Amino acid sequence: MPATSTRLSLDPRARLGRRAGRRFLIEWIGVGLLGIVVILLTSFGRVSTGIDQLVYDRLLNLRAQPLLPDIVIVEIDDASINQLGRWPWPRSVHARLLEQIAAAKPAAVIFDVLFTEPHADDDHLARAIALSPTYLPVLLTPPDATGERTVEGPVAALAQAAAGLGHINFEVDSDGITRSVARFQGDDGSRWPQLMVPVAEAVERGKLPLRGGLPPRGSNEPARGSGDGGEGRFLIPFGPNAADFAKLSFADVLAGKVAADRLRGRIVVIGVSASGLYDRFATPVSGELGPLPGVYIHANVLDTLLTGREIEPVGQWVVCAAAFGPLAALLAGFLVLSPRRSLLLTGALVLLAAAGSAVLLYVGRLWVSPVPAILGVVIVYPIWNWRRLEMTMAYLRGELQRLAEEPQLQPETPKRRREFGGDVLEQHMALMAQAAQRVQDMKRFVWDSLDSMPEPILVSDLGGVVLIANHAAKAHFARLGAPMPEGQPMHGVLGGLTLVKAIDAGAASDNERNLRAHAHWPALLDPTRGEFAALMAQGVEVRDANGRDHLLRYATCTNARGETTGWIAGLVDVSALHAAERQREDALRLLSHDMRSPQASIIALIEIERARTEPVLERNLLGHIERYAQRALTLADDFVQLARAESQTYALEPLNLAELVIDASDEVWPQAHAKRIALDTETGGDAPWICADRSLMTRALVNILSNAVKYSPPDTRIVCSFAGQPAAGRVACTIRDQGYGIPKEQQAGLFERFRRFHETERPEVGGAGLGMAFIKTVVTRHGGSVEIASAPGEGTAFTIWLPALDDAQPGELGAGRA
Repeated sequence: MPATSTRLSLDPRARLGRRAGRRFLIEWIGVGLLGIVVILLTSFGRVSTGIDQLVYDRLLNLRAQPLLPDIVIVEIDDASINQLGRWPWPRSVHARLLEQIAAAKPAAVIFDVLFTEPHADDDHLARAIALSPTYLPVLLTPPDATGERTVEGPVAALAQAAAGLGHINFEVDSDGITRSVARFQGDDGSRWPQLMVPVAEAVERGKLPLRGGLPPRGSNEPARGSGDGGEGRFLIPFGPNAADFAKLSFADVLAGKVAADRLRGRIVVIGVSASGLYDRFATPVSGELGPLPGVYIHANVLDTLLTGREIEPVGQWVVCAAAFGPLAALLAGFLVLSPRRSLLLTGALVLLAAAGSAVLLYVGRLWVSPVPAILGVVIVYPIWNWRRLEMTMAYLRGELQRLAEEPQLQPETPKRRREFGGDVLEQHMALMAQAAQRVQDMKRFVWDSLDSMPEPILVSDLGGVVLIANHAAKAHFARLGAPMPEGQPMHGVLGGLTLVKAIDAGAASDNERNLRAHAHWPALLDPTRGEFAALMAQGVEVRDANGRDHLLRYATCTNARGETTGWIAGLVDVSALHAAERQREDALRLLSHDMRSPQASIIALIEIERARTEPVLERNLLGHIERYAQRALTLADDFVQLARAESQTYALEPLNLAELVIDASDEVWPQAHAKRIALDTETGGDAPWICADRSLMTRALVNILSNAVKYSPPDTRIVCSFAGQPAAGRVACTIRDQGYGIPKEQQAGLFERFRRFHETERPEVGGAGLGMAFIKTVVTRHGGSVEIASAPGEGTAFTIWLPALDDAQPGELGAGRA
């Protein structure tokens, strides 16, 4: 069997049937609302805070950025503790270190050590601090109940000698990791910059010329937080190289073991890194580097400020709005994509959200968490597919049940016992396999049925291309020497046929159809031409190359929803039927000529013999011969007229029904006059017009009037009247006599052939019993009907109803005959 093609529909209801459309839409909206709720909870709540921080830390660990070489860290490390003794050291030690550094002419010195208590060496240390631009820290205590904070700063002498002061507070997130720093902190009474902020501002203003010059700044220009009283908090862009600054040991610098060139023109950050002093903090890169000393974090903050690489976290509304994009794309994909492609789309959206967040972090210096977007699509996808699976299983259950209730077209085969085990899905799969087998069996059954048809059958798709040809069709085209029809257009396969006529051509409308068929042949053979569908459904008569006549008809193939899926073409060989029609015509010619001629001759001889003065034959004998010959001639005439009324093509024309009745009355008048029966025609009002065959309709009226005369006593009256039903488009002619009437029980067989009435009561009335059958045939073929009202002794009323002629019909018929 040839393969058929299917089209992909974007309508979601087409996947599971139209009945599932409302449920599909409701579940789609519900899953979309679930995704929105997930995004709102993760964007504005603390549901995904830990995941956000984890993703942020991971992205920082993936990218290392170059550190400024003009930042040098002087560490108070374990080696210095071992050499200089237990911490804290005398302030004279710090003073000598500053003097050593000042001799090297650094750009600035940042001392990350608190000197909050007075000491005897404060003056010495103050003088050392004044040798270089030195910045000292202050410590802000947490806010009390009133929101005030206490400042623990260096002693007054040291503070006066310092180039600037700043806080060294680090705040940790909920997971204990330091990720951000505030440019300014304090309370309503005072605000303190972070220790690195005044240093960076001095460098930017050129007050602290660096050895390498002013470093190039990034595109980010963060707000300083001084204009609006805000903290100006930003994220520190830690990297896997966060500890790779140039580092010197406190003891080595103090001992003069460090060349002055290593400090000249650079910013020296002095701080504690010894493990026993517990000045360490967890950072996003602690997984690789471990907890970082505070001095390293300060160095990273200073590097960030000087290079303009501060990372600004965007607002929660921005994160929420950004997360709606992937969710909307996924929901749209659910409408048109298969589950496999939906999975690929989900993975692509997750990667896109992560990549977009990374690009904004690395390039735009903005932190937009991808977690709400990722969680939105990751949670929605399995929920949606779970509901799709449930819906599919429910649909399969319904369809399998409906299939089971469908009547079997093929004979029942012996049933084999089959058990369905496993889970519900496996059971449904097994039932589906069984249903598929049943459909295949049904397909085989239909295919075998087509092949068993004796007539050629062709089945095409919507494009008119032949998909199936049964054995009879293949044998037919093989006899003609034509190629096999599968895969070819229908009009090309049947294009070798010659049009003979349209079916039932003969009436005015049929003649027009016949002319139209010849005018558009062979375009009629293309089933996709909708304007010819009605004509081809009625059928046309064609002749093949071997001279055999066929009836060709098209029928539309539809599915269960009534949608057109293709066409079926059938060829029926009518050559034998035409031969039978020719034989019937020969028989009619025999009856009309060969039987009538001898009878007519007998009657003519009898008339000649009667005209003689001395007839050769006895007159009673002539009367008998005449009566029998007349009966035979009447029988032949009635039979021929009935056969023609049933089979011949009517020549329709607009006629006045009253004129036809008058013509019929004139023909019957001699018989009526002989019995002194009056024939009256009531023609008052507008004369009714009909479209009819003049000869046949007149003959039918003659038959009715003749019967009225035959079965009426002398000195009676026959009245012809007319009526109409304009709303129904019909006219009527009623012929009422005063005859013997017909019993009710005999009226049912009135129009049967060879039925006669009153044979015993009126043997003198002759007839073959074909007149009433002729009347019924003629009126019915004109689209009318016959009614009878009769009772014994009360006469009979025959009413014939015929379609009325429209005002436009006479002109149309005249044009058709021309």
